Amino acid sequence: MYNLYERYKIMSLINVSIARAEFPEILNRVAYGKERIVVSRRGKPLAAMVPIEDLHLLERLLKKAKKKGPLSARKARKLLGL
Repeated sequence: MYNLYERYKIMSLINVSIARAEFPEILNRVAYGKERIVVSRRGKPLAAMVPIEDLHLLERLLKKAKKKGPLSARKARKLLGL
């Protein structure tokens, strides 16, 4: 079972040029270290790299939200069984 609360960490912000140069290392940090990383250009966030479990959780939430309509954080946690 995926535990959302174990994943609350401050996200790292990495410039796109560093991300490009260090992609294998960053990918390992995300995949195995369960770190969330935001890739930015000129200080503006462009994209995020997240562990696959985070993506699956987001997809479940979006699927359930389509059926139920707008959700509060409390309702979202309840729907996901967290």
